[in-house]
Amino acid sequence: MKSLLNALQEGRLIELPDEDKEKSLEYLAHLIEAVPDLAGSPELAEEMIVRERQHNTGLGLGIACPHVRATGGGELLCAVGWTPAGIDYGASDGKKVHLVVMYYIPDAQKNVYLKEVSALASAIRREGGITPIAAAEDIATVRERLLDWVQAAIEANIPEAKARMIRLEERQAVAEAASPAGGVPASGALLVLSTLFVVGDGRTVALCPNPELTAELEKDADLPELLMRRGQFERGGWRFVFRSVTAFGARSLYDYLAVR
Repeated sequence: MKSLLNALQEGRLIELPDEDKEKSLEYLAHLIEAVPDLAGSPELAEEMIVRERQHNTGLGLGIACPHVRATGGGELLCAVGWTPAGIDYGASDGKKVHLVVMYYIPDAQKNVYLKEVSALASAIRREGGITPIAAAEDIATVRERLLDWVQAAIEANIPEAKARMIRLEERQAVAEAASPAGGVPASGALLVLSTLFVVGDGRTVALCPNPELTAELEKDADLPELLMRRGQFERGGWRFVFRSVTAFGARSLYDYLAVR
Protein backbone atom coordinates (compact mmCIF):
# COMPACT_ATOMS: atom_id res chain seq x y z
CA MET A 1 0.00 0.00 0.00
CA LYS A 2 3.05 2.25 -0.25
CA SER A 3 1.89 4.25 -3.29
CA LEU A 4 -1.49 5.00 -1.68
CA LEU A 5 0.21 6.10 1.53
CA ASN A 6 2.54 8.34 -0.47
CA ALA A 7 -0.41 9.88 -2.32
CA LEU A 8 -2.14 10.72 0.97
CA GLN A 9 1.06 12.20 2.39
CA GLU A 10 2.00 14.21 -0.70
CA GLY A 11 -1.39 15.81 -1.32
CA ARG A 12 -2.64 13.69 -4.21
CA LEU A 13 -6.09 13.25 -2.66
CA ILE A 14 -8.73 15.69 -3.94
CA GLU A 15 -12.47 16.17 -4.01
CA LEU A 16 -13.33 15.90 -7.69
CA PRO A 17 -14.88 19.18 -8.89
CA ASP A 18 -16.86 17.49 -11.66
CA GLU A 19 -19.05 14.40 -11.84
CA ASP A 20 -18.14 13.78 -15.49
CA LYS A 21 -16.04 10.64 -15.82
CA GLU A 22 -13.51 11.84 -18.39
CA LYS A 23 -13.04 15.24 -16.76
CA SER A 24 -12.39 13.47 -13.46
CA LEU A 25 -9.73 11.34 -15.15
CA GLU A 26 -8.09 14.50 -16.49
CA TYR A 27 -7.91 16.08 -13.03
CA LEU A 28 -6.24 13.03 -11.53
CA ALA A 29 -3.86 12.55 -14.47
CA HIS A 30 -2.67 16.14 -14.05
CA LEU A 31 -1.92 15.43 -10.38
CA ILE A 32 0.31 12.52 -11.37
CA GLU A 33 1.96 14.55 -14.14
CA ALA A 34 2.98 17.10 -11.51
CA VAL A 35 5.18 14.56 -9.68
CA PRO A 36 8.80 15.79 -10.18
CA ASP A 37 10.10 12.36 -11.25
CA LEU A 38 7.72 12.43 -14.23
CA ALA A 39 8.89 15.78 -15.56
CA GLY A 40 9.06 15.60 -19.34
CA SER A 41 6.86 12.51 -19.56
CA PRO A 42 4.14 12.37 -22.22
CA GLU A 43 0.64 13.60 -21.42
CA LEU A 44 -1.12 11.05 -19.27
CA ALA A 45 -4.68 12.39 -19.42
CA GLU A 46 -5.25 11.41 -23.04
CA GLU A 47 -3.66 7.99 -22.50
CA MET A 48 -5.86 7.38 -19.47
CA ILE A 49 -9.02 8.32 -21.34
CA VAL A 50 -8.16 6.21 -24.40
CA ARG A 51 -7.43 3.20 -22.21
CA GLU A 52 -10.61 3.72 -20.19
CA ARG A 53 -12.70 3.79 -23.37
CA GLN A 54 -11.21 0.44 -24.30
CA HIS A 55 -11.45 -1.21 -20.86
CA ASN A 56 -13.73 0.04 -18.10
CA THR A 57 -11.79 0.04 -14.81
CA GLY A 58 -14.75 0.18 -12.45
CA LEU A 59 -14.10 -2.59 -9.93
CA GLY A 60 -17.55 -2.51 -8.36
CA LEU A 61 -17.96 -1.62 -4.67
CA GLY A 62 -18.08 2.07 -5.66
CA ILE A 63 -14.39 2.22 -6.60
CA ALA A 64 -12.47 2.51 -9.89
CA CYS A 65 -8.76 2.11 -10.60
CA PRO A 66 -7.90 3.65 -13.98
CA HIS A 67 -4.27 3.17 -14.92
CA VAL A 68 -1.63 3.52 -17.59
CA ARG A 69 1.54 1.49 -17.98
CA ALA A 70 4.94 2.87 -18.86
CA THR A 71 8.20 1.34 -20.05
CA GLY A 72 11.29 1.49 -17.87
CA GLY A 73 11.70 1.75 -14.13
CA GLY A 74 10.50 4.14 -11.48
CA GLU A 75 8.03 4.04 -8.63
CA LEU A 76 4.38 3.05 -8.66
CA LEU A 77 2.39 6.29 -8.33
CA CYS A 78 -1.24 7.03 -7.68
CA ALA A 79 -3.68 9.91 -7.23
CA VAL A 80 -7.03 9.66 -5.49
CA GLY A 81 -10.28 11.44 -6.27
CA TRP A 82 -13.41 11.48 -4.09
CA THR A 83 -16.93 12.52 -4.99
CA PRO A 84 -19.84 12.27 -2.56
CA ALA A 85 -22.37 12.47 -5.41
CA GLY A 86 -20.76 9.62 -7.32
CA ILE A 87 -19.82 9.20 -10.98
CA ASP A 88 -21.82 7.19 -13.52
CA TYR A 89 -18.76 5.15 -14.37
CA GLY A 90 -20.28 2.20 -16.20
CA ALA A 91 -19.04 -0.29 -13.59
CA SER A 92 -20.19 -3.89 -13.97
CA ASP A 93 -22.35 -3.75 -10.83
CA GLY A 94 -24.11 -0.59 -12.05
CA LYS A 95 -23.21 1.37 -8.92
CA LYS A 96 -21.87 4.90 -8.94
CA VAL A 97 -18.17 5.33 -8.21
CA HIS A 98 -17.27 7.47 -5.20
CA LEU A 99 -13.54 6.78 -5.11
CA VAL A 100 -11.21 6.88 -8.13
CA VAL A 101 -7.66 5.66 -7.50
CA MET A 102 -5.55 6.32 -10.59
CA TYR A 103 -2.23 4.51 -11.08
CA TYR A 104 0.90 5.14 -13.14
CA ILE A 105 2.57 1.72 -13.49
CA PRO A 106 6.21 1.31 -14.63
CA ASP A 107 6.98 -2.13 -16.09
CA ALA A 108 8.87 -3.23 -13.00
CA GLN A 109 5.92 -2.37 -10.72
CA LYS A 110 3.15 -4.44 -12.34
CA ASN A 111 3.06 -7.04 -9.59
CA VAL A 112 3.19 -4.35 -6.90
CA TYR A 113 0.19 -2.65 -8.52
CA LEU A 114 -1.84 -5.86 -8.64
CA LYS A 115 -1.12 -6.59 -4.98
CA GLU A 116 -2.04 -3.06 -3.93
CA VAL A 117 -5.36 -3.04 -5.80
CA SER A 118 -6.20 -6.47 -4.41
CA ALA A 119 -5.36 -5.35 -0.86
CA LEU A 120 -7.44 -2.18 -1.27
CA ALA A 121 -10.48 -4.10 -2.53
CA SER A 122 -10.17 -6.62 0.31
CA ALA A 123 -9.94 -3.83 2.90
CA ILE A 124 -13.09 -2.19 1.50
CA ARG A 125 -14.98 -5.48 1.75
CA ARG A 126 -13.79 -6.04 5.31
CA GLU A 127 -14.92 -2.55 6.29
CA GLY A 128 -18.42 -3.12 4.90
CA GLY A 129 -18.20 -1.32 1.57
CA ILE A 130 -17.77 2.20 0.25
CA THR A 131 -20.46 3.80 2.46
CA PRO A 132 -18.02 5.42 4.95
CA ILE A 133 -16.33 7.17 2.01
CA ALA A 134 -19.51 8.04 0.11
CA ALA A 135 -21.11 9.52 3.23
CA ALA A 136 -18.03 11.43 4.42
CA GLU A 137 -18.62 15.09 5.23
CA ASP A 138 -15.31 16.40 3.91
CA ILE A 139 -11.98 15.42 2.36
CA ALA A 140 -10.27 15.23 5.77
CA THR A 141 -12.72 12.52 6.82
CA VAL A 142 -12.05 10.66 3.57
CA ARG A 143 -8.33 10.76 4.30
CA GLU A 144 -8.88 9.27 7.76
CA ARG A 145 -11.10 6.52 6.36
CA LEU A 146 -8.48 5.66 3.74
CA LEU A 147 -5.80 5.49 6.41
CA ASP A 148 -8.04 3.08 8.34
CA TRP A 149 -8.29 0.89 5.25
CA VAL A 150 -4.55 1.02 4.63
CA GLN A 151 -3.84 0.01 8.23
CA ALA A 152 -6.38 -2.83 7.94
CA ALA A 153 -4.66 -4.02 4.75
CA ILE A 154 -1.22 -3.88 6.41
CA GLU A 155 -2.45 -5.86 9.41
CA ALA A 156 -4.10 -8.47 7.18
CA ASN A 157 -0.85 -8.91 5.27
CA ILE A 158 1.40 -9.22 8.33
CA PRO A 159 1.35 -13.07 8.53
CA GLU A 160 2.38 -13.41 4.87
CA ALA A 161 5.01 -10.68 5.16
CA LYS A 162 6.43 -12.24 8.31
CA ALA A 163 6.72 -15.62 6.61
CA ARG A 164 8.51 -14.06 3.65
CA MET A 165 10.98 -12.20 5.85
CA ILE A 166 11.65 -15.34 7.92
CA ARG A 167 12.50 -17.23 4.73
CA LEU A 168 14.92 -14.48 3.74
CA GLU A 169 16.56 -14.60 7.17
CA GLU A 170 16.93 -18.39 6.90
CA ARG A 171 18.56 -18.08 3.48
CA GLN A 172 20.98 -15.50 4.85
CA ALA A 173 21.93 -17.83 7.72
CA VAL A 174 22.48 -20.76 5.32
CA ALA A 175 24.68 -18.61 3.08
CA GLU A 176 26.76 -17.44 6.04
CA ALA A 177 27.17 -21.01 7.33
CA ALA A 178 28.42 -22.10 3.92
CA SER A 179 30.91 -19.22 3.59
CA PRO A 180 34.45 -20.28 2.61
CA ALA A 181 37.29 -20.64 5.11
CA GLY A 182 38.42 -17.27 6.32
CA GLY A 183 34.94 -15.82 6.03
CA VAL A 184 32.77 -14.72 8.92
CA PRO A 185 31.58 -17.85 10.77
CA ALA A 186 27.84 -18.34 11.19
CA SER A 187 28.14 -18.19 14.98
CA GLY A 188 29.62 -14.71 14.75
CA ALA A 189 27.41 -13.47 11.94
CA LEU A 190 25.76 -10.09 12.28
CA LEU A 191 22.02 -10.44 11.78
CA VAL A 192 20.12 -7.38 10.58
CA LEU A 193 16.35 -7.36 10.30
CA SER A 194 14.21 -4.58 8.87
CA THR A 195 11.33 -3.84 11.22
CA LEU A 196 8.33 -1.57 10.66
CA PHE A 197 6.01 -0.18 13.35
CA VAL A 198 2.59 1.37 12.73
CA VAL A 199 1.60 3.53 15.71
CA GLY A 200 -1.90 4.96 16.05
CA ASP A 201 -5.22 4.69 17.84
CA GLY A 202 -3.41 3.80 21.07
CA ARG A 203 -1.79 0.65 19.70
CA THR A 204 1.38 -0.46 17.95
CA VAL A 205 1.58 -2.99 15.09
CA ALA A 206 5.01 -4.54 14.47
CA LEU A 207 6.15 -6.07 11.19
CA CYS A 208 9.19 -8.20 12.02
CA PRO A 209 10.40 -11.62 10.73
CA ASN A 210 10.88 -12.98 14.26
CA PRO A 211 7.46 -14.01 15.66
CA GLU A 212 8.61 -14.20 19.30
CA LEU A 213 10.19 -10.77 19.11
CA THR A 214 7.08 -9.40 17.38
CA ALA A 215 4.84 -10.68 20.18
CA GLU A 216 7.14 -9.12 22.79
CA LEU A 217 7.21 -5.78 20.97
CA GLU A 218 3.44 -5.53 20.55
CA LYS A 219 2.88 -6.20 24.27
CA ASP A 220 5.41 -3.56 25.33
CA ALA A 221 3.51 -0.57 26.77
CA ASP A 222 6.67 1.60 26.63
CA LEU A 223 7.27 0.98 22.92
CA PRO A 224 5.35 3.99 21.49
CA GLU A 225 7.38 6.39 23.63
CA LEU A 226 10.65 4.69 22.62
CA LEU A 227 9.73 4.96 18.95
CA MET A 228 8.83 8.64 19.24
CA ARG A 229 12.31 9.36 20.64
CA ARG A 230 13.71 8.15 17.29
CA GLY A 231 16.82 6.78 18.96
CA GLN A 232 18.23 3.36 19.75
CA PHE A 233 16.76 0.90 22.22
CA GLU A 234 17.06 -2.79 23.07
CA ARG A 235 14.40 -5.46 23.28
CA GLY A 236 14.65 -9.27 23.30
CA GLY A 237 18.41 -9.24 22.80
CA TRP A 238 18.13 -7.00 19.71
CA ARG A 239 19.25 -3.40 19.31
CA PHE A 240 16.81 -1.27 17.30
CA VAL A 241 18.30 1.55 15.23
CA PHE A 242 16.06 4.35 13.94
CA ARG A 243 15.98 4.91 10.16
CA SER A 244 12.96 7.06 9.34
CA VAL A 245 9.40 7.98 10.27
CA THR A 246 6.47 8.97 8.06
CA ALA A 247 3.33 10.61 9.48
CA PHE A 248 -0.11 9.82 8.09
CA GLY A 249 -2.60 11.89 10.05
CA ALA A 250 -2.88 10.42 13.56
CA ARG A 251 -0.74 7.44 12.59
CA SER A 252 3.01 7.13 12.11
CA LEU A 253 5.07 4.52 10.26
CA TYR A 254 8.47 3.96 11.90
CA ASP A 255 11.28 2.18 10.05
CA TYR A 256 13.92 0.57 12.30
CA LEU A 257 16.75 -1.88 11.83
CA ALA A 258 17.03 -4.66 14.42
CA VAL A 259 20.67 -5.72 14.88
CA ARG A 260 22.13 -8.63 16.82
